[in-house]
Amino acid sequence: MAQIRIRNTEQVITGEENVRAFLNDQGVLYEHWDAAKLPEALRHRFNLSDEDKEQILAAFDVEIRDLASRRGYLTWDIISLSDATPNIEELLKKFEQVHTHTEDEVRAITAGEGIFVIKGSDEVGYMDVLVEEGDVISVPENIPHFFTLTESKKIVAVRLFIETEGWIAHPFEDPAFIKA
Repeated sequence: MAQIRIRNTEQVITGEENVRAFLNDQGVLYEHWDAAKLPEALRHRFNLSDEDKEQILAAFDVEIRDLASRRGYLTWDIISLSDATPNIEELLKKFEQVHTHTEDEVRAITAGEGIFVIKGSDEVGYMDVLVEEGDVISVPENIPHFFTLTESKKIVAVRLFIETEGWIAHPFEDPAFIKA
């Protein structure tokens, strides 16, 4: 279940409804899908074949298509990151830069966990949103954010896009941002 830490105050928000309400107030979509729909053999596998990825997409097909129809997403895929990912440390350095997109950044976590660092309202500032299996988050276009892994360095997620070629990150320089 997702958990939020407000960086300015160290306030922690837990519980599905509390997380959903808080993120909604910040303009961020949060949903929770039934992670148990994922076949047992894929629940802890992070080095995926194309067939594994297709099985994950099939397991969540109804949820993916529902979200896509509500939000205008046209294409989706699977991303899997772990210690086995070539050049994982260099990839994470690239991810860990505050940026924006011209479309939503959407992740439906099917295994593992990660952290979205998102700039909220002026009163909130930056927040860390821990996402785990079953959590779905959509950071709206033009909202400064970045994504990173937890210490476990393992995640599998469905990514949804409006643009068929995927999104492009636009660097966002923010003197208010302090790396945790």
